[in-house]
Amino acid sequence: MPFDFKLPDLGEGIAEVELRQWLVAEGDHVAEHQALAEVETDKAVVVVPAPRAGVIVRLHRQPGEIVKVGETLVSIADAAELTAARPRSLGIVGSLPDADDLAPPAPPEEFSGLATPMVRKLARERGIDLRSIKGSGPRSCITPEDLDRQPASQGRPLPTGQPLTPEQPAAAEQPRGAEQETFAWDSFGPVERVELRGLRRTIARNVLVSQRTAAFVTSMEEADITDIWELRAREQGEVEARGTHLTFLPFFIKAALHALREHPMLNASIDEATQTIIVKKHYHFGIAVATQEGLMVPVIRNVEQKSIIELAEAIQELGRKAQERTLSLDDLRGSSFTITNYGHFGGTFATPIINWPDVAILGFGRIVERPWVHRGQIAIRKILPISLSFDHRVTDGAEAALFLSKLLRSLEDPGLLFIEGN
Repeated sequence: MPFDFKLPDLGEGIAEVELRQWLVAEGDHVAEHQALAEVETDKAVVVVPAPRAGVIVRLHRQPGEIVKVGETLVSIADAAELTAARPRSLGIVGSLPDADDLAPPAPPEEFSGLATPMVRKLARERGIDLRSIKGSGPRSCITPEDLDRQPASQGRPLPTGQPLTPEQPAAAEQPRGAEQETFAWDSFGPVERVELRGLRRTIARNVLVSQRTAAFVTSMEEADITDIWELRAREQGEVEARGTHLTFLPFFIKAALHALREHPMLNASIDEATQTIIVKKHYHFGIAVATQEGLMVPVIRNVEQKSIIELAEAIQELGRKAQERTLSLDDLRGSSFTITNYGHFGGTFATPIINWPDVAILGFGRIVERPWVHRGQIAIRKILPISLSFDHRVTDGAEAALFLSKLLRSLEDPGLLFIEGN
């Protein structure tokens, strides 16, 4: 009998996943540990590998479905199981062996890379050997555009203007989530219903947990960061020559680190079971990243050990992985404090939601030019809006104000970021 592969326990208390896409199709030969599917957990997109080699007999679930741990994902059969399951010809003199039983052909060398079922089907229709293509997608996954770039002599292109058939699903080319959209009418006019799925579903659950658990308070301030602006402008060319884009965020992270060292209760969490405050002696900062599918918060570990340039490199790499949805579970866990830069999108002040179980989140708004009193004179300066949301169960407004005061000193005099060490 074929082997029924059930969704394994992925750890982290994950009870269910959403099937994002199959990386194989029914009838494909797969090797042991070859990627079978991408699934989305509460934290990241995870590739599920094949537990054994064989032929894909049946895909039990469709992309977009929720699969619980222990439910069957796919059935895989080896050569012996396929032979045992194949019907034999019967005649008046008994059974006759099938032709392939007499001379079993050597299995063809199979493509073992990443490609969606739709891409594999298109490649078969056009006569394109996927083994000859280097994919341009995440983890070298082959995309339909990669097929389109192949020379005409390598395959048979589909006739232009040919309508899509049920075997050529348009949904595979639509943006993620489009297949869950339905249009209807209510008593006031047309409406659109979009299922709460994937990352958006996870975000909705997590922010509700945070709002229902923490006692939120938000304090706001403004900082004159003209000196940081000029410092970044002077050094940006040299840093970018090394392949790294220098933003303001590494400076903000350093300033937050120095403030947390003086006010450690904001670098903490609460053990709800024992009602104990856990003050972290490490500094792992979650950095909110906006993606097309929603907000993700990858973690930069050991901020205190990194220079401004190393922080810029880490931000750039985590941002790339977030956009490509290649973050691992380890990239998304263990933060002790969170920073969000909504000013990148034009926001000024906000009341950011705490990234539970952290007890504080620091938000930065859009930098604007404003008249400002500087050394006793009115001048046009670069002003940064700041918002700090914290859990009032852990600390009070006085300590939050002192934290922001220390933060402002470091932002307004960036020399302190280096004089005071990492």
